[in-house]
Amino acid sequence: MTYALENETIELYKLLKVLDLVDTGGQAKMLIEHEQVKRNGEIETRKRAKITKGEQIQIGDVTINIL
Repeated sequence: MTYALENETIELYKLLKVLDLVDTGGQAKMLIEHEQVKRNGEIETRKRAKITKGEQIQIGDVTINIL
């Protein structure tokens, strides 16, 4: 899956919500808090981490490439 940024960055929990991987921002924050999200192969626990072009996010078996 790919996501084309409209701005320079997007906060991690917002990205998960925009892509409909979760129903609410609260669900996204819980997944991140429980170490279920990887950023460039490393577990990411910062809910508001700024995601930029060229990064890769993994949640379960879904991989998102940021364009």
